[in-house]
Amino acid sequence: MPDILEDAENGLPGTMRRLLERLNDHLKELDRQVKELELQIKLWHKESEASQRLEAIPGVGPITPSAIVATVRNATEFKSSRQLAAWLGLVPKQHSSGGKQLLLGISKRGDTYLCTLLIHGARAVIRFAEKKPSQKAGCAS
Repeated sequence: MPDILEDAENGLPGTMRRLLERLNDHLKELDRQVKELELQIKLWHKESEASQRLEAIPGVGPITPSAIVATVRNATEFKSSRQLAAWLGLVPKQHSSGGKQLLLGISKRGDTYLCTLLIHGARAVIRFAEKKPSQKAGCAS
């Protein structure tokens, strides 16, 4: 953007140049605010025991567990981890009785932000695992 604004030869009208300058300044201000909020989230994360425990999961940084702890509040309200995953919208809801399993569809009611964070974390772990050379058991190097 600075190159476009500084180039007087590009035929950009003055009004448009000023508008782009204002939009560029606004974007810089939004970036500054995002960095400030990220810092506040990271500081809160350092103080939260629950958030730090969740960070031990591969592919999870400080933002994801902070969002989970803030959204879920009390995970003991869920009977199982699968029920929590269904509430988040990651797995199908399950209604089972008499030894028969009935899996319903994945709802779109879950928290899309949390789902996005968890899916990106899982993709990062998979990408890392694919790059890691496989080791065969019993072979000495």
